[in-house]
Amino acid sequence: MNLQDETPYVLLGGEERVRELVDRFYDHMNELEEVAPLREMHAQSLRVSRDKLFKFLSGWLGGPGLYEAEYGHPRLRRRHMPFPVTEEARDQWLLCMKKAMDEMSIDPKLRAFLDNAFLRTADHMRNQS
Repeated sequence: MNLQDETPYVLLGGEERVRELVDRFYDHMNELEEVAPLREMHAQSLRVSRDKLFKFLSGWLGGPGLYEAEYGHPRLRRRHMPFPVTEEARDQWLLCMKKAMDEMSIDPKLRAFLDNAFLRTADHMRNQS
């Protein structure tokens, strides 16, 4: 695996695997009691959230810019300002993503890259102490 020659999107396995990651992520958000406060920030149906995260991650990982094509620039911090993104919420989000990735066979180098990238991005979303 070489992150210099291929995008994380390709290395992960493309569209099918990004969708799998997103589905596993939201399945954990629905099922884990310890992330209930995070789940409560979302609509009852996660269909739209699943679709938006899939489209965002596709481009963020170096694949097709599906989110941008439909919604424009992500402006992540701005779009998350209406929600209280605390350290606790960040950690709950990261727990769901960690568990989703744990269930998938991801190359260790790619996994380390993704862990770091998700942590940096999730931490950047914090808007409350």
